[in-house]
Amino acid sequence: MPNKNNRPLTVLPQPTSPTEVGNYFVANYPPFSLWTPNRRAEALDRLERKGNSKTPLGMYVHIPFCRKRCHFCYFRVYTGKNSNEIRQYLDAVIEEAAMISRRRFLAGRKLQYVYFGGGTPSYLSTRQLGELFDGLKRAMPWDAAEEITFECEPGTLNKTKVKAIAELGVTRLSLGIENFDDHVLRLNNRAHESKQVYAAYEWAQSASFKQINIDLIAGMLGETDQNWRRCIDQVLQMQPDVVTIYQMEIPYNTTIYKTMKADGDTIAPVADWSTKRRWVSEAFRALEAAGYTVSSAYTAVKDPKQTQFMYRDALWSGADMFGVGVSSFGHLDGVHYQNQPDIVPYISEVAGGTLPIHRALTMTQQEQMIRQFILQMKLGKLANNTFINKFGVDVFSQYDELLSSYEREGYLHRSPDELELTRTGLLQIDRLLHGFFLPEHRQVRYA
Repeated sequence: MPNKNNRPLTVLPQPTSPTEVGNYFVANYPPFSLWTPNRRAEALDRLERKGNSKTPLGMYVHIPFCRKRCHFCYFRVYTGKNSNEIRQYLDAVIEEAAMISRRRFLAGRKLQYVYFGGGTPSYLSTRQLGELFDGLKRAMPWDAAEEITFECEPGTLNKTKVKAIAELGVTRLSLGIENFDDHVLRLNNRAHESKQVYAAYEWAQSASFKQINIDLIAGMLGETDQNWRRCIDQVLQMQPDVVTIYQMEIPYNTTIYKTMKADGDTIAPVADWSTKRRWVSEAFRALEAAGYTVSSAYTAVKDPKQTQFMYRDALWSGADMFGVGVSSFGHLDGVHYQNQPDIVPYISEVAGGTLPIHRALTMTQQEQMIRQFILQMKLGKLANNTFINKFGVDVFSQYDELLSSYEREGYLHRSPDELELTRTGLLQIDRLLHGFFLPEHRQVRYA
């Protein structure tokens, strides 16, 4: 059915479709594939102009080292690096942060949140972590930061390191557990085993972090109904502050896809989308029965009044964030950018006094509005007045036909000013979001 702009509505994959190769999770907008090296100067130029002191500011730090590369991983990671190579990289990260801090865009501004992601930040030794934190704090102080998030792989932790991470000021510890079954973990080339999960969680609890998050993935290689139920039962026994559950996707640069390509397969050897959504739905129902609240398409929190995730909520509402480290992403007042994607040229550029920005994209006002709209949809609810006040756009009117279609299909409900996803819609929100993309962005590769 044509819409009021005479453009055909996007035809979306059916909810029961098998898992094929490609990015499913919508992490940003416009698609990453549209960020280009020939627009690098746009990010550099924005850094030289004053930023808005009222806009929240954060820093993302990418630590690309891992003990093993998971078969489903699509991030920039390196295994087998020695201590000298790691030291050289950390020095470059600290120097990059110092270079950025001197740009006019950050003048007079303070960090509200910091996120250490990877890779595996907890791969670093206690000494390396102390040197990294000290160096970054000298480059860009974060005394005013409300949240410091730190990702961990359970097998890289010991009691001393966990205690040190807490003493460094980390407020939100995120444990990449993914599954509790050793067979499933081995099939997916995870580095840790279940016994390390339980030990790491006990150490984290004793260290008194403000928040402990655990990650699970529904639909890993080898996952079964019986095992998934055991995983959820184990989560309920642990009672973490936050549970994050992702549905398995198979991006192009994963080893699973490389095997598929070599074998001529188009369907990934994991559960189809309807099964993965059912598993997440079962988990959410069990968590709600235990007193948790579902706060996004991926998260359930024990106490919504005491639990926040500023990195997500600020970024999804248009906050600024600069990224340091190889392949890290940043957002500067409507300008997207990504750093050099390989570690050797990244270090070389920083050593030469050059910011290692590799590609960029300046969004139009319309693209900024769409970005905030689709990201806030992932929270499960949004208010129309937010977009009227910030962008001068009545999104309920602009997307009336598509929203009405989704409402008829049972994916959401609308009142005059508010929109709320049903559980059915929330569990497949990433599939539904493509309908809000501009027409020229719907047929391009996402990343």
